[in-house]
Amino acid sequence: MVGSGYINGKTKLLGLIATPISHSLSPAMHNMACQELGLNYAYLAFDAGNQELEEIVKGFKAMDVRGFNVSMPNKTKILPLLDELAPAAKFAGAVNTVVNENGRLIGHLTDGTGYMRALKEASVSIKGKKMTIFGAGGAATAIAIQAAMDGASEISIFNHKDEFFSRAERNAEIINDSLQHLSCLANVYDLGDEKRLKHEIMNSDLITNATGAGMKPMEQESIVKDTGWLRPEMTVSDIVYNPLKTKMLTMAEGAGCKTVNGLGMMLWQGAEAFEIWTGEKMPVALIRNRIFNQEGSMKA
Repeated sequence: MVGSGYINGKTKLLGLIATPISHSLSPAMHNMACQELGLNYAYLAFDAGNQELEEIVKGFKAMDVRGFNVSMPNKTKILPLLDELAPAAKFAGAVNTVVNENGRLIGHLTDGTGYMRALKEASVSIKGKKMTIFGAGGAATAIAIQAAMDGASEISIFNHKDEFFSRAERNAEIINDSLQHLSCLANVYDLGDEKRLKHEIMNSDLITNATGAGMKPMEQESIVKDTGWLRPEMTVSDIVYNPLKTKMLTMAEGAGCKTVNGLGMMLWQGAEAFEIWTGEKMPVALIRNRIFNQEGSMKA
């Protein structure tokens, strides 16, 4: 049952395309919000990567799907398949939310603002701070650029020398050139350079993992290799929320650091997407109470 009743001939489809996807809380969150507000939508998850992406997007458009979320590894690959990009998505070159406006697919990006809202709720300020971020995909791009816009003084971006390394370099270029009036310095490094990685982490105020390291089924992975790299006055954050406490966050707790998991970002980026699709504000307090407990744990 969704919205104000059972699925019927007027139910509009919302969804998520990503892989892996079975861990996602988005279907529970959005369907619960629709039911609470009496909105006739159903939100489903579709396990798909880059290979299937074009056909799925064409199918969604043909079926007049109202909107959908886009997650790893599709956030940048979907760009040429859309008709229009909202300013934030165009600037960052990544999309996590798509809305169908009368047959035109418009891409939005809500990850960066969602992440910053989560930090704010944890009483963490980015203003005047140095951040080291792992990754250069869609979420990492949104977070890095939003951090610069919100007053970070320096951002060190680490990525393996793969297809996303040029994206990391472009992110730094945007921050250093297009956003130079903000006086935030961005540098890019090879994630395989452990000596540089250790140095940048040890001299940062905020560490952010925006890769899949630590996420199921990679629970034993951590880009931070040693608790000796961490200081108690640091904040260590992760966009991963399943498991709730990644290996990196466990290490950070052991070093006395403040930690922020991926639940808050997931909640607030979802709330913004929900409003884009439905025109209604997500009942965030209700969702938080029913899906997440006050300690930030996931309810069964």
